[in-house]
Amino acid sequence: MRPFAEYKLKVDPQGCFNKGKLLRISEAPTLSGEARQADLSNAYTPSFGLMGHESLIMQQSDIGAIADSVKNCLRCGKCKPVCATHVPRANLLYSPRNKILATSLLVEAFLYEEQTRRGISIRHWQEFEDVADHCTVCHKCLSPCPVDIDFGDVTMNMRNLLRKMGKKTFRPAGAAAMFMLSATNPETIRLARSVMVNIAIKAQRLASDFLKVIGRRQTKAPPASVGTAPIKEQVIHFVNKKLPGGLPKKTARALLDIEDKDYVPIIRDPSATSAETEAVFYFPGCGSERLFSQVGLATQAMLWHAGVQAVLPPGYLCCGYPQRGSGLFDKAEKIITDNRVLFHRVANTLNYLDIKTVVVSCGTCYDQLQGYEFDQIFPGSRIIDIHEYLLEKGITLKNAGSFLFHDPCHSPMKLQEPIKTVRALLGDKVIQSERCCGEAGTLALNRPDVSTQVRFRKEEEIRKGELQLREMGGLGPKENIKMLTSCPACLQGLSRFGEDLQNGLLQADYIVVEMANQILGDQWLPDYVKKANAGGIERVLV
Repeated sequence: MRPFAEYKLKVDPQGCFNKGKLLRISEAPTLSGEARQADLSNAYTPSFGLMGHESLIMQQSDIGAIADSVKNCLRCGKCKPVCATHVPRANLLYSPRNKILATSLLVEAFLYEEQTRRGISIRHWQEFEDVADHCTVCHKCLSPCPVDIDFGDVTMNMRNLLRKMGKKTFRPAGAAAMFMLSATNPETIRLARSVMVNIAIKAQRLASDFLKVIGRRQTKAPPASVGTAPIKEQVIHFVNKKLPGGLPKKTARALLDIEDKDYVPIIRDPSATSAETEAVFYFPGCGSERLFSQVGLATQAMLWHAGVQAVLPPGYLCCGYPQRGSGLFDKAEKIITDNRVLFHRVANTLNYLDIKTVVVSCGTCYDQLQGYEFDQIFPGSRIIDIHEYLLEKGITLKNAGSFLFHDPCHSPMKLQEPIKTVRALLGDKVIQSERCCGEAGTLALNRPDVSTQVRFRKEEEIRKGELQLREMGGLGPKENIKMLTSCPACLQGLSRFGEDLQNGLLQADYIVVEMANQILGDQWLPDYVKKANAGGIERVLV
């Protein structure tokens, strides 16, 4: 530090430049005092001291906590390379570093306006929401951050504040998706799913064909966004890549007739299991059960194949993460509390099964269920992803083919590097494709302009992966590429890249579905449903 301090005193004897931030020298500006490394005591933070307890906004909201959570930012920019919304050649303005700068300035503006005008301008709330919108809540910025700021958590708190203050913009598509994810009544889910699959998605796919030329122009060079794009532009963003078609006609529970929330379904092969056979608790989650029901059914079919008893929750349940990620903290807490009470009842009813394993098929479910304290519900239990569970059981494929693998932002595979697990399951001809798929829960519905920018970056990675796979010689020059994932939202997001390859098509699927196809045969789904309905389901009143 000494040579630096000497030079600093020479060129800036009055200490005007970044005073107290680059170094601290005791009292007199000479080297007679000790030159020490600066701390964060003089870093810029909103001037809360000017407001005291008079500020209504501080009393009514969590804005002070939001500002406090980002105050230690060093502006180093190490978060930029991993941020999904930091997309060179599309948008450079919304890295976590820049969003923290914007948040600090907005909080300062909020407090100034609150003191001087007794009211915050609508424009500042819109800017605040724009910052919160530009986040996929992947939490990847936490790892490289030297001061442990997780802007994913900050984003959720910002969205929650907007909701509490009544400043959150109503977006019909996102609200419809959240309604379907939060619903528990079978008739309501059936109706919502029918409208979404048979009307909304079909209309989007038709519009995508109709506006194909304009949409392609937009995806090749996405416009940078500062604030929400105009309505006309948002519509094109929404249809520039097709939503997946050919979705299952019914939910997994409807096919197995286990929609009644008063009964706990226990699914097992009666010819190969008994009451003493190992039992696992499988939490399907929203996407694996309601929209992509083949994922939930494939998980059940592979558990059946593994020779274990699969206990499912009674009725349609959501883990609460989609609500929390959207800033609906109150609704999320209610869902979590209700679920935990219900699971305790299930554990008491089925205490004879001695459940030691909770299986999930979704990363956000895994992250949310960790807070459920399952080790107290089912004493001594652990949570594990279905793919890692199958690997533990020795159920794998050798040389299953050549695949791209998309590891979700919320990866459910926690025991080792996900790519190692996937290669152990499917063979060595698997290449990982980096970057976010652009779906990110309801991001693609709420902010399709941001989603287009994220997908632009992902498309580059998919093309690189295609080139690598073809160079490996595992695929023909015109053969389709199959990309596998382990997240329902990512399955939807990856399906939208179907026509973007140089040669052939991109086919997105779930790892466990691919395993079911190769181990159980092409007709695994109807075969499993038939076997389960023919005496393979025990319904226990809870």
